[in-house]
Formats: sequence, structure tokens, C-alpha cells
Amino acid sequence: MELKDLYEKFRDPKTIKALAKEIEKEASKLNRDINIMEVCGGHTHTIMKYGLLQLLPKNINFIHGPGCPVCIMPKERIDHAYILSLKENVILCTLGDMIKVPGSYGSLQNARSRGADVRFVYSPLDVLKIAKENPNKKVIFFAIGFETTTPMTAALLQNVINLNLKNVLFHINHVTVPEVMRELIDSRDEHIDSYNNQIDAFLGPSHVSVIAGSKIYEEFPQKYSRPVVVAGFEPVDVMEGVLMIVRQFLKEEIKVEIQYKRSVTRDGNKRAWEMIERYFKKRDLFKWRGLGNIPKSAWQLKDEFERFDTEKIYELPKEEIEDHKLCICGDILRGMAKPTECQVFGSACTPSKPLGSCMVSSEGACAAYYKYGNLI
Repeated sequence: MELKDLYEKFRDPKTIKALAKEIEKEASKLNRDINIMEVCGGHTHTIMKYGLLQLLPKNINFIHGPGCPVCIMPKERIDHAYILSLKENVILCTLGDMIKVPGSYGSLQNARSRGADVRFVYSPLDVLKIAKENPNKKVIFFAIGFETTTPMTAALLQNVINLNLKNVLFHINHVTVPEVMRELIDSRDEHIDSYNNQIDAFLGPSHVSVIAGSKIYEEFPQKYSRPVVVAGFEPVDVMEGVLMIVRQFLKEEIKVEIQYKRSVTRDGNKRAWEMIERYFKKRDLFKWRGLGNIPKSAWQLKDEFERFDTEKIYELPKEEIEDHKLCICGDILRGMAKPTECQVFGSACTPSKPLGSCMVSSEGACAAYYKYGNLI
């Protein structure tokens, strides 16, 4: 089967409508609402683009999760990238989404206009070629991503060591999914005394799970009585994932299931995970934009690799920078509000001038609502 035919199979309108009809039939047997958080912005994008909200019964609701690595990046770490890019004899490399994200000084695109050498790379391994071609410059890789991209950064570091390259450094911003899911159920945010948590189930991210495996979600049914269904990013995947969640509630069988069986297993990619654990250790705290500091939710280089760590080599500001006071992304991520309930949504806050984390990247909840919510 050709790739085009495969995509059409998972976007087939008849199949989507048939699944919607089955969800409505099964959900009508429940005497309750089910609030499902899709953790990844890829799911949010699909839900909004294909109008899946309009196909679901009223007692099935989506809560839009953290979105993507760019969405959750706090301003102070974006400022680190900006500051590093303007240092003498530095080439700063990062993945494309980071280029336009504004910090308190501006974006990396703004840094370029001031003469910074900022380069977009398709793969972290592209940094090797840049470093070899520029032996008299420091090449800094500003690494972002969930579990999906962390092994590629580890592979880059391994190659740097094996090739004995002396001019490659790293700024590590890799974050992990289970910890933020836990935070969203059982908040540790010191600024919130209490709130009525709205999450009943999770639609687990597919690409993260290819690497980490579905086993990372097993605590959620066991400890929190929340089912997790790992689903692909196509509309048929999402609808089938929702149906699986509804049936779990009907049968009172709360567990982890894999809808995206064509790529995800329980154990994930063991070799990739070994690479992560070889070079990284967990940070005590990492600030997620819109959510605050979350324990053990991000990686940093192990002590024996400190010579590659820009946070150890350079003096970078450590002060936290808060989001705009009118931004309600924290409430949106916890299921307490929808993007359209924010008073600055679509006016003072748009994708071209984002105020909060949910609008920063195209995969953020507010950005998805702005693009596909018939608002423009």
C-alpha cells in the first residue's frame, strides 16, 4: 500500500462517521461525562482540523494538554538561547519550531537580525557537519523535545565524543510526559491551594510512546484510576482511541491500551532508552510554561559530561519570568477553561504575537482553536 493510500485509510470520512456513531451509541449508556485529555498537540491539531469535536456526543469532552516542547518552554530558557546565539564565535543550532518563539528579549529570528548565526537543523546529527566546517567556532545545540527526540540528542553527543570534536556544546531542554500527566492530576503548584481536577482519562501520545513504550503510563490506571489509550495522530486513530476509552468506562476496566499498535509496544525502543540513560539524568525541577515547576520532569547531562553543558560553562540568568497576567493557559491545561474563555484570545494574543504557552506553537491548544475554529 502506498503512503498516500495509507493516509486516506486513516482519514476516511465514512470510517470516521461510523466510529462517531458507535461512540454515541456506547456513550449513551453512561450516566456521566468523560473528560479526555489529549496530552500532545498533534492530537489537538487533528481534533480541530477534522472537526472531531462536532462529531462527538455532548458527554464526551476534550481537555487540551501541554501541546509540544515549544509550547511549554519558559521564557527564561528561550532567553538562554537568545543570549548564547549572540556570543562571539557562536553558531546556535536548534529545531525549526524554536526560531520564532519569543522570549523577553525577542525570538531567535530577532537575534538573527542582530547578526547572530542561528541555524535550523532537521536532525541533531546535522550539527556534526556544521561543527566540522567551522572548527574555530563554538556550535551550540539547543535541544528540545519530549522522549521522541531525546535519543537523537544522545546520539549526537555520542558522535561528538567518538569523533573527538572540541567545539560542540549543548543546552538541554528535553522533558518527559508521565511527570506532567501526574502533575495535572495531582498538582504540586504552590500557587494553587486546591482545584477541581477535570481529567477522567488520557489519550496518550503516539510518537513519545514509540520510544518509551506504553509501560510509562501504567501508574495512571493503578494509582489514579485514569485509563490511558495510546493513539495515533490520524482522525481515525483518535476516534478509535475515544471509543476504547468509553468502553473501558462501560466495562469498568480501567487500564492502559494501545490503539497505535502499528508502531507502539509496551516496552518501546529499548536501545533508544539505553542511550538516554547513558548520557542524561533527571533534573530535580523543571519549569513548564503555564504549569510551573514540576519535579523530575526533564533531563540534564550527567556530571561526567559537564564539559559539554552550556549551563555549566556560561553564566546564564536563573530568574524565572512569569507569563502575562491575563493568560489563562494553566487553567486551559488543567481542563478548567477553554481557549475561547480567555479575554485576550484572538485579540491581544495570536500566533504572530503570543502571550502564553498555548498560543506559542501551532500545536498549542489556543493556536489550534485560532487556526481551525472559524475565527479567521
